[in-house]
Amino acid sequence: MTIKETLRYIVRQAITDACQKGDLPISQIPQIEIEIPRVESHGDFSTNAAMVSAGIQKMAPRKIAQIIVRHLKDTTGLIEKTEIAGPGFINFFIHPHSWLPVLKAIHEEGSEYGKTDLGRGMRVQVEFVSANPTGPLHVGHGRGAAVGDSVANILSFCGYDVQREYYINDSGRQIATLGRSVYLRYRQLEGERVVFPEDCYQGDYIQKIAEWIKRHKKEDISSLSETDAIMYCAQFAAKEILAQIRSDLYDFGVTFNRWFSEQSLYDSGKVEAVISKGQADNIIYKKDGALWFKTSAYGDEKDRVVVRSNGDTTYFASDIAYHQDKYDRGFDRVIDVWGADHHGYIPRMRAAIEAYGRSKDQFHVILVQLVNLLRAGEPVAMSTRRGEYVTLRQVVDEVGKDAARFIFLTRHHESPLDFDLEVAKQKTNENPVYYVQYVHARISSIIRKAKERGKDTIKCNDETLSLLKATEEIQLIKTLSRYPETVETSATLMEPHRIPFYLMELASKFHAYYNKHRVLGNSDDLTAARLCLVEAVQKVIRNGLVLLSVSAPERM
Repeated sequence: MTIKETLRYIVRQAITDACQKGDLPISQIPQIEIEIPRVESHGDFSTNAAMVSAGIQKMAPRKIAQIIVRHLKDTTGLIEKTEIAGPGFINFFIHPHSWLPVLKAIHEEGSEYGKTDLGRGMRVQVEFVSANPTGPLHVGHGRGAAVGDSVANILSFCGYDVQREYYINDSGRQIATLGRSVYLRYRQLEGERVVFPEDCYQGDYIQKIAEWIKRHKKEDISSLSETDAIMYCAQFAAKEILAQIRSDLYDFGVTFNRWFSEQSLYDSGKVEAVISKGQADNIIYKKDGALWFKTSAYGDEKDRVVVRSNGDTTYFASDIAYHQDKYDRGFDRVIDVWGADHHGYIPRMRAAIEAYGRSKDQFHVILVQLVNLLRAGEPVAMSTRRGEYVTLRQVVDEVGKDAARFIFLTRHHESPLDFDLEVAKQKTNENPVYYVQYVHARISSIIRKAKERGKDTIKCNDETLSLLKATEEIQLIKTLSRYPETVETSATLMEPHRIPFYLMELASKFHAYYNKHRVLGNSDDLTAARLCLVEAVQKVIRNGLVLLSVSAPERM
């Protein structure tokens, strides 16, 4: 039982005892919270028990707080003192020795410290990136990849059965446009005077694909009609671009359990089947020659077209079939990671999922905001229309996978992110990943020096740990104790940025401690105690970095 859980139990018992002795008239215990106060002087924990009981007990919160405190029974010596603050908050100051078991738990659990069974084996699919195979991945895709992959890592660590999936949009208008773009560049290479439309893909990669086709596949192209040649170019280009996407993501530390083809939904008849079922269930109807989905009946602002009057299906139709396929594969919950520009698409997708018999709680969308790329504080000029943008590959090659992933996660995914390439390369405290990784490397150095001095075994017994009394030591242990809750909250809210935030705070607490206190060179027992402390810090740093798929270097 954690300190927070123990406090909640003690408070609930106090309320029960007060009710039994008639000091509180109503024997009803509300949902109480145990929180960490924002101001350190207000104690280690605080409860709103008196506040939420006021309506039930028909008494002033402060009076209830006084009664609760009077009935507190702490048989473990956990609580050093209590204070009643404001209108009735109860603040708890934890005895320093009560924090020491945290270190023993970290050393005993090792890489499992912070792990929970929150998910209880629930099958979850996380679909992320899913960029159209019409061009290289850019930095925005990189942020989505870091968010999706870290969410999957965290959920897995918390007891969910997680599968990662990439949805390949290899059907429809954009693939046709890709084929036309490559084919027109090919014709230009053949010496034809061809006007290249603005709605075609403008990047240099189109030119390079066309050059490769000219060198190696000219005979194949020359024997085809223009329609077939465009289709050939589309399929070839999509395959080549997708191969590069796979490679870029692999080097970024991202792999998928499955790459799912949109075209396979048409080839297998699943799009047609889901439309037919919708018509049979009267949730898809015909109007003005088109087929419409009754999404407005399920919370969307208006109905949506699934088949146009010319017979072409919309992306919405294949998305409905795709998500039904996910649930048919046995996933209890589906998580989609989308760009923030897809915000308006959520209500219709949620409506479709509910209309086909699933709960809205089985579907969750994580929206990822844009990345503002900077160099030494100045914006990097980009234009996706002209095909001028910095690719994920370029960022990783310049700053490294670790820096890119960590920095992508240093803000909430719904907030825009400034990513400064020069800062990401610095080996200073200005670079957040360096700031955290340096702690791990520094502690590795301390442990190596300790071994050189004959201290191979780190002792974490009660007698040794009792020597950890300095304010900075207790603050470090308090911070370490919050790691499991940080991980669980991150999983519950699907907010991976909480992990790097926590790691930076832990690193800050370590630096403050290390700058003031010597780990080695003390008495044998004090040295052993401090080695136990810093190695615990190292283990938690490593555990957190693993969840972000960022390395924990031994030397820097």
